[in-house]
Amino acid sequence: GLPPYHRRVGMVQELLRMVRQGRREEAGTLLQHLRQDLGMESTSLDDVLYRYASFRNLVDPITHDLIISLARYIHCPKPEGDALGAMEKLCRQLTYHLSPHSQWRRHRGLGKRKPQACLKAVLAGSPLDNTVDLSGIPLTSRDLERVTSYLQRCGDQVDSVELGFTGLTDDMVLQLLPALSTLPRLTTLALNGNRLTRALLRDLTEALKDPSKFPSVTWIDLGNNVDIFSLPQPFLLSLRKRSPKQGHLPTILELGEGPGSGEEAREGTQEDPGGGPLAPAEDHSKSREPVAVAQT
Repeated sequence: GLPPYHRRVGMVQELLRMVRQGRREEAGTLLQHLRQDLGMESTSLDDVLYRYASFRNLVDPITHDLIISLARYIHCPKPEGDALGAMEKLCRQLTYHLSPHSQWRRHRGLGKRKPQACLKAVLAGSPLDNTVDLSGIPLTSRDLERVTSYLQRCGDQVDSVELGFTGLTDDMVLQLLPALSTLPRLTTLALNGNRLTRALLRDLTEALKDPSKFPSVTWIDLGNNVDIFSLPQPFLLSLRKRSPKQGHLPTILELGEGPGSGEEAREGTQEDPGGGPLAPAEDHSKSREPVAVAQT
């Protein structure tokens, strides 16, 4: 079947159609289904709207910020301002965040190439900006052998590895794990938008418990996968030990209880001058206390 992000993007697009047609009640029901698909079902709508819950350990705070903002517009409409325009903006941002966006390939002249040609081009030279960016390129187990060889050859130059929306399964990540975990400079690893499950968290957490593995990693993006909605505390604490000066990893030890804990929800990503959404300016999961859903 299709990876989860296909279904989620379709739900966002249908939600926007309902809002445009004035079918607010149906849109609210669909938003509830989307929340459930993203692992927010353990928190009531009132908690989402008014923050009565304690929010913590979220794997994808940006998506949840956008969902919360959408819920407020749909369920608590205000007469002032252009509510429809605001909701359209949120839906555009959410669609962008939940789907592949390979702008880098257009910049590098790879936009019209076939996936195998793109992969070959990326693995041909030194990592551009110290990043191995394979996002949006469908990968096979045989492709991963080439990626592994490349990481072993150029690993000292790699700060970031982008593997979002590449069709990875748990077994495929485990195939890459030995090469990834020994990269001395790797700080961020993006595994979002794939077919990964909670079972993989056990292997990643065990790897992070070993200080010699992922020695420089400060964040692993696991958002928009099958059923990974929150991160285990040992996983987050292991990351904290690798970046003690960061101070803002979303562990439950940092967050207060009850109303008022956490910032007000933002409207999510920025927009470029042409009106299209841009990627977030920073990794919010590392830089601030996230809006997350308590697992109860």
